[in-house]
Amino acid sequence: MQANTVEAPVKLFNRNFILLLQGQVVSQIGSQAYMIAIMFWIKQQTGSASLMGTYMMVTNLPGILLGPIGGTFADRFSRRNIMIVSDLVKGLALLGLGALFWFRPEASGLLLTALFAVSILSAVMSSFFRPAMTAAIPDLVPKEMVNGANGLNQAASQIAMFFGQAMGGVLFRLLGAPLLIIIDAISFLLSALSESFIRMPRRLERKKEFGHPLQGFWRDTVEGFRYVWDHRGVRALFLTASVINFTAMPFLVLAPFYVEDVLRVTVDWYGYILAAYAMGSLAGFAVGGSLKLGGKGRMLVLLGVIPAAAVCFGLVTLILHPAFACAMLFGVGLFFGVFNVNIMTLLQLDTPEEMRGRVLGLLMSLFGALMPVSMGIAGWITDLLDQNVLLVLRICSLALMVTALIGAASSNYRNYLAVDLTGKSEES
Repeated sequence: MQANTVEAPVKLFNRNFILLLQGQVVSQIGSQAYMIAIMFWIKQQTGSASLMGTYMMVTNLPGILLGPIGGTFADRFSRRNIMIVSDLVKGLALLGLGALFWFRPEASGLLLTALFAVSILSAVMSSFFRPAMTAAIPDLVPKEMVNGANGLNQAASQIAMFFGQAMGGVLFRLLGAPLLIIIDAISFLLSALSESFIRMPRRLERKKEFGHPLQGFWRDTVEGFRYVWDHRGVRALFLTASVINFTAMPFLVLAPFYVEDVLRVTVDWYGYILAAYAMGSLAGFAVGGSLKLGGKGRMLVLLGVIPAAAVCFGLVTLILHPAFACAMLFGVGLFFGVFNVNIMTLLQLDTPEEMRGRVLGLLMSLFGALMPVSMGIAGWITDLLDQNVLLVLRICSLALMVTALIGAASSNYRNYLAVDLTGKSEES
């Protein structure tokens, strides 16, 4: 399928970027409904934190293994087509899963097996979708507006997540898992439809000669690894970000237990707490996308926001009130949002265009490399500690603070955060 081509973009709010945004908003709403439905379905069916952690670990593993390969695909083939196919496959698979939940609600073993299978397939598709989408953003907007586009894209996603999470707990209680899964399926199909109207600039089409689509594929993938390894600052960033994700992810596994067993409030509060984090992220993306920071200013801000997030995270375990938890998780989202927008823009503009997909694919793999392990370990340790959720979360908040301080002590990490991007938009 060959996309029509257009000239390079000259403004931020152009037709192609808006089409990408609206597809992301729709699919994010559905994804949040799906996440809440599945987490509480597993909890209500099994009551096992270990199974919850295992599910999240297994379904995140494809992102680790396939992220670099997905990045190579994004550099060799049409990024638009990769996004369309990924969303179509996810939508159809989820539609089948929703039908199974609807017609066979009593078959818990079968449903759990199908849930694992479809979630793994969706994760595989996301491993190709995410590098293509992230690498496409600088293709769809003027280079000098990439930071604003990243902030806007992530802000739009967070708005969708806010609505999905705020309503998710209520909708799960009223509608149940089958309907929420079907809603997620429809959202991905609509996202694919929106992406099908995107047109990429001619200069960015990199179609390989017919008959040899995979020639040099392994070489290209290895080249992406070599690029990251040879750049000490990028390597330090990837390592630090991976460990940050490792220490922050257990909250996702333990949040249902935190809400029902620690705060002792209704399932609805799970949605409100996640929505507070999403709103904080939205504010962080808006702030981070609008900041005009030089190298040193960027470094100081990015070195400060992760320790601040660790403090907010720790306070959630000390003052046990749902409204206070919402306020602190708003803060966590705010600080992580500022960090993520600026890190993504830094990598997008500092990396040569022809390497962008591979570097970002590897970034996403390393971001997620420790996440599933973290989720699995968090679930197992929580059960071993007689489901002492607060102790596990306190350890995680302390580890997050230590990771941030170790990163700040690394000269390679500091120097990369302070890299001068003046002129990069023209050079990339």
